[in-house]
Amino acid sequence: MIRKVVLSALCMMWLCLQVVAQIQDPVKFRTEWKNLSDNEAEIVFTGTMDAGWHVYSTDLPEGGPISATFNVDKITGAELAGKLEPRGKVVDKMDPVFGMQVKFFEGGTAVFAQKVRLTGGKYEVTGYLQYGACNDENCLPPTNVEFSYKGEAAGAAQDVVAVPEAEKAETVEDTASARVALSPLRLSGSQAVDYWTPVVDELRGYGEEISQESHSWIYIFFAGFVGGLLALFTPCVWPIIPMTVSFFLKRTKDKRKGIRDAFTYGASIVVIYVALGLAITLIFGASALNDLSTSAIFNIFFFLMLVVFAASFFGAFEITLPSKWSNAVDSKAEQTTGLLSIFLMAFTLSLVSFSCTGPIIGFLLVEVSTTNSVIAPALGMLGFAIALALPFTLFALFPSWLKSMPKSGGWMNVIKVVLGFLELAFALKFLSVADLAYGWRLLDRETFLALWIVIFALLGVYLLGKIKFPHDDDDTKVSVPRFFMALISLAFAVYMIPGLWGAPLKAVSAFAPPMQTQDFNLYKNEVHARFNDYDAGMEYARQHGKPVMIDFTGYGCVNCRKMELAVWTDPKVSKLLTDDYVLITLYVDEKTKLSEPVKVDENGTERTLRTVGDKWSYLQRSKFGANAQPFYVLLDNEGKPLNKSYSYDEDIDKYVDFLETGLENYKK
Repeated sequence: MIRKVVLSALCMMWLCLQVVAQIQDPVKFRTEWKNLSDNEAEIVFTGTMDAGWHVYSTDLPEGGPISATFNVDKITGAELAGKLEPRGKVVDKMDPVFGMQVKFFEGGTAVFAQKVRLTGGKYEVTGYLQYGACNDENCLPPTNVEFSYKGEAAGAAQDVVAVPEAEKAETVEDTASARVALSPLRLSGSQAVDYWTPVVDELRGYGEEISQESHSWIYIFFAGFVGGLLALFTPCVWPIIPMTVSFFLKRTKDKRKGIRDAFTYGASIVVIYVALGLAITLIFGASALNDLSTSAIFNIFFFLMLVVFAASFFGAFEITLPSKWSNAVDSKAEQTTGLLSIFLMAFTLSLVSFSCTGPIIGFLLVEVSTTNSVIAPALGMLGFAIALALPFTLFALFPSWLKSMPKSGGWMNVIKVVLGFLELAFALKFLSVADLAYGWRLLDRETFLALWIVIFALLGVYLLGKIKFPHDDDDTKVSVPRFFMALISLAFAVYMIPGLWGAPLKAVSAFAPPMQTQDFNLYKNEVHARFNDYDAGMEYARQHGKPVMIDFTGYGCVNCRKMELAVWTDPKVSKLLTDDYVLITLYVDEKTKLSEPVKVDENGTERTLRTVGDKWSYLQRSKFGANAQPFYVLLDNEGKPLNKSYSYDEDIDKYVDFLETGLENYKK
């Protein structure tokens, strides 16, 4: 303690000398008064920092850096509601100089907010925010941001309820005496309660089914099947169908044998694409695919890959495999007979049609990479291949249908261009995952929505024939189906516009960044977690006698965003989560580095946890026996479950029952 005090004193002395030599102003704050209701408001402090500087957060331990504090010189007609709240991305790491964990803002922006309850009539609040800031070389002295606000409250006057001093001293993070001393994973030996004790057996006692997948097998198969249907209507596949079926029916006088060959051809297509899915899993492994799905490098790679695919569909170039590959396989098919020749013909189709099927297959494999299922890629490819092989077998069974097939034409290029627009839109989702996981803040929610609005508006304009791409014909007529597709696309673009001001937009919640990235938000009904640290949240709940809901989520979790905007915003759910539970949100793909890597033994295998996300992912696996998100579990103050867990299900009544049952069990 003496060493820290001396060190702090020396730092302050050195800092004073620096200030005399050169006045620095690396941090600039602006203040804002926001009315939340007739009787409640908040004062928001938004600071911008020069490159390399960071502003320290609230409630830091004694002997450490300067904590941000809210100070009042005069307050009438109002009272403070809670303590100063840091908002946004706060880094929590070990400071080697002070020898302790410190919390601070970096990345250019720091935001603090203090809520104020208006007691009625005229009010006046005057005071200052005090904060400390440092870079790698020096620190600022305690700096004050002055403010003064006065006006008249719209609500009726209310009696002021006196708050005990002991309660005023408490914060969301709690006081220094209530802070939990943590080792990298567990509470210290001085703490009696071990919140990390596995509770898999207790969950089973509530009827828990431990094995869960982030995507159901039906969803994966259906996604593949839809992709296969889309591939059918592309210029690379559709014209080949009648030629191939006619070939099988004419190569032999025995119609039954021709039908059998067509079935064999379709089965060969299924085998080829399922083998591709299995190869992906064998090469990378299921867990590796899941890791790749949250890696910034690979998400950027996926983003660029889909942009390239979109450009190909727009007609900028053709993505084709080397022609000698297809020529060699085709030549081999002609030289062989029987089932092998049919299989090689199917393989030739796969190679020749790659320019159209490749982008669809690539998108499908990228999408299923977010699962931990070993069979997910193969299952997706099975759905894709069945859809692709279906017309070959159906037309072989009913050859008269060939005459009613729509002729090849410009409509197939329209389908390619529409797929190009869709791939461009979905590419932004993968860029968003990397942006969120690493906290770059390049693609906040309103930026993402603005790009989607432009993309779908341009798609609508294209479908109306106002934009032409290289392979489009000059026909100015717009068909009725094309007109209705344009109408849907333009309506969807208009639907997203209110999202720029914070509207929930439940239809796109699965793809857009979370609401907390919205800079300008007029919508006030969303639920925010009180903690993003498990041990600190559990300790707070124990001291305040409240049950806990753990929300295991991810920046790249599609269904998590759906639940937050479709279920959490329901008034009854929102009230339960806010008033009756301590909500702890843990991001399993959080890329903030731990102070030092931690080695753990998991099922006989040594793993190294390097990031905060690794830590929370390990907690979910080791304590609850699950690894899929979203994953919600209710706990008492000793870390024991109060109900079986809840996964993705947008049934609000079921979610309310889940929360109320946990609350009843806690009261027992």
